[in-house]
Amino acid sequence: MGISNIIFALILIGASVLFTINVRKIIANIRLGRDVNRSDKRSERWKTMIRVALGQSKMRTRPFAAILHLFVYAGFILINIEMLEIVIDGVVGSHRIFQPFLGNFYYFIINFFEILAALVAISCIIFLIRRNFKKVARFQGPDLKGWAYTDANLILITEVLLMSALLIMNAADPHGGFVISKHIAPMLPQNAETLHGVEQVAWWFHIIGVLAFLNYLPYSKHLHIIWAFPNTFFSNLNPKGKFNNMESVTREVKLMMDPTADPYAAQPAAEGAPQRFGAKDVTDLTWINLMNAYTCTECGRCTSSCPANITGKKLSPRKIMMDVRDRVEELAAAKRKNGADFHDGKFLIGDYISEEEIWACTSCNACVQECPVNIDPLAIIIDLRRYLVMEESKLPAELAGMATNIENNQAPWQFSPADRFNWAKEA
Repeated sequence: MGISNIIFALILIGASVLFTINVRKIIANIRLGRDVNRSDKRSERWKTMIRVALGQSKMRTRPFAAILHLFVYAGFILINIEMLEIVIDGVVGSHRIFQPFLGNFYYFIINFFEILAALVAISCIIFLIRRNFKKVARFQGPDLKGWAYTDANLILITEVLLMSALLIMNAADPHGGFVISKHIAPMLPQNAETLHGVEQVAWWFHIIGVLAFLNYLPYSKHLHIIWAFPNTFFSNLNPKGKFNNMESVTREVKLMMDPTADPYAAQPAAEGAPQRFGAKDVTDLTWINLMNAYTCTECGRCTSSCPANITGKKLSPRKIMMDVRDRVEELAAAKRKNGADFHDGKFLIGDYISEEEIWACTSCNACVQECPVNIDPLAIIIDLRRYLVMEESKLPAELAGMATNIENNQAPWQFSPADRFNWAKEA
């Protein structure tokens, strides 16, 4: 083992440790949310994860983007199998250690990987053109200004560079002759020593780039390549129109509706602090909601399908998810620095998400239906509304009038129940 192998091993260990620390930090952030049980229907959950996360089933609604994404997705999964050989070569100082064992099958595998690498690079270039030149509308929203827009471009450029480095590395190998790289080889220097240098530079660039990209994931939207699997597994399997009611409120309603019930009967003691009605901050949301925020791909399919957004309202379901993630990051960092009981005086509702945004929502579930990884922005919006109504007594005037009519007239309209069927008298 030479000095370069030792350096590589240290970089590999350092990158792995740093990635583990960052992932554990995100898991701790997600655990700031309230507990919720999603251990039911396990067979259905496995099927949902395989269909949606692995099978990309919800991408198919937009076929062109789906095909390009499939190339990138398959390339990311399959090409990284070659990383096993690269890592072993880097640690022990070998060169294409699997080639003698696999024989002709090795060439088939590398040729397949090269075709995928080319498709990944082409797909990423098309995605860059769509974002920056064609300017697809859902990539131009105000919630994507600044770092979010730059982050998407950095990811695409990085993937193009990593695939290019892989192909150049193969092209510079005198024993290569693979399906794509053999067409690149004539463009490289033909001097054996220089060619070896090119191969080494491309090898180091590729492996260091992959390890750097691995540790960039926790800070970028590309984290969805990891969280998409648990996110779809734990997604809400109930019908989309079914809301989750608070148990304490449901119990009170049942007591009112049951004339034989004893309101003073002993109730099960609640553990911990009293539960807030709805959500004021991210700690009032469930860990599922927070995992949703970290899984968000920022693709904008939710916002582009939102009727409120389409008609010019301020609401953007994508922004809701990004705001939740930003708030979790901020609050979690403050708690790590100042203690678990610390609160910075900011809140999700008001400081990040405005009342105007959440009341623009029509509760139609279009955002939930469109999300390719089963994120549920509506669940967060409903909990934010629930807090405003039940704890702050804040309700838009139009809804306040409707609520009053329901209370007094058992209907949304300002008519006496006795007059409800007057329209039928002349029928």
